[in-house]
Amino acid sequence: MTAGSRVAQSDPRWPRIASALADLRERHRHSVRIVDADCACGTLLIEAARYARVLGFTAIEGHGIDGAPTMIGRACAAATRLHEPAIGLTFGLTFELADMAQALAREADFPADIVLCHDRHGEGDQPGIVGLLAAAGDLVIGDPVSAVTRRQAA
Repeated sequence: MTAGSRVAQSDPRWPRIASALADLRERHRHSVRIVDADCACGTLLIEAARYARVLGFTAIEGHGIDGAPTMIGRACAAATRLHEPAIGLTFGLTFELADMAQALAREADFPADIVLCHDRHGEGDQPGIVGLLAAAGDLVIGDPVSAVTRRQAA
């Protein structure tokens, strides 16, 4: 079993996140950049950063994006409680209250290694968001359960 909180491990994206991080380390990467689009209270991004540290990454950058002020407030509070005692570790987590399309467009200037998102193929999503997600990082890890749930609810 991989490290991570029970909340993170119960997320359907967690096995792919853990695998992607392990693959980067196997390729001798020491730094990783993760973007979490629609990050809510930041739990998954924080656990991914913690797991990256367990794997031996020494420079970890995480950027969470959400449009809900309450969720971003919770994410920022959670990030301030995160302490990483490793010497020389760059451990940066930021959370941004922003319009998803605009924030993802900015991410394309310096694409992340991993972009986390909820499935964006459902009706009602902003036009072009799938393309923006792809441009924002090398690997997009979506949530297939959210798409199934939406289709069943329709």
